[in-house]
Amino acid sequence: MDTPATAQQPSAQKLATGSSFYYAFLFLPAPQRQAITAFYAFCREVDDVVDEATDLGVAAAKLAWWRTEVQQSFAGQPSHPLMKALLPAAQRYGIQASQLLAVIEGCQMDLQQSRYLDYPGLQRYCHLVAGVVGEVAAQIFGQTRPQTTQYAHTLGQALQLTNILRDVGEDARRGRIYLPMNELQQFGVTAADILQGRYGERFTVLMQFQAERTRQLYAQALALLPAADRRAQKPGLMMASIYRALLGEIERAGFRVLHQRIGLTPLRKFWLAWKVQALGRL
Repeated sequence: MDTPATAQQPSAQKLATGSSFYYAFLFLPAPQRQAITAFYAFCREVDDVVDEATDLGVAAAKLAWWRTEVQQSFAGQPSHPLMKALLPAAQRYGIQASQLLAVIEGCQMDLQQSRYLDYPGLQRYCHLVAGVVGEVAAQIFGQTRPQTTQYAHTLGQALQLTNILRDVGEDARRGRIYLPMNELQQFGVTAADILQGRYGERFTVLMQFQAERTRQLYAQALALLPAADRRAQKPGLMMASIYRALLGEIERAGFRVLHQRIGLTPLRKFWLAWKVQALGRL
């Protein structure tokens, strides 16, 4: 199969100034910034295969192409410009082919299912598309302690759950519901309520439950970060600061996420990132 048409050039340009990742990566030394930008571009590229899919068969074929490309790249034969950019970083920072393949597997899940029965099922998805991403990022930032992997994985899951809460309405318009089905049932919310954009007290209580779980994950992640790696992991802490603030905005807006996308201004994101960089505080 030919190179996917949506992926002809490296996608560093997708790291726009509006992206929260932009502010977290801004303070990195050039080699690390280039490495994390290349890895971010890879993640965006395979994610876009699913998000922009109009034909599931074509999308599945593109993901299969990317699996082959990852395997060939780590065997020393990259053909895609993005992989040619990423491979030196992989060698320098110990990124494994299995980690990139896990990200592709997570994207594959989006082609195969649009509902999650329970939280363990959702955790599996978050592990692939966010936990593994957090682990790779921690390696690039400069991990020296094994426990930092657990911190990075937990933080990645918290970031992903925040994205899910922000995008409930947007995902619903694509026919997707990431909130666990058994928890919808627990709080008396139906799939139709979400798909049709119906607010109500039960939806608010459901979202409060989800937000509290996410807040606890942030606390767990921060508690897991060894002091020896705290300075090196500042970019991840910047992401934690920005996304926790986003979670707070979602809550203050009364979880009105079914018809709008709640976000932070670029200036606020920069301030939150700078505060972590300069003062070491979230």
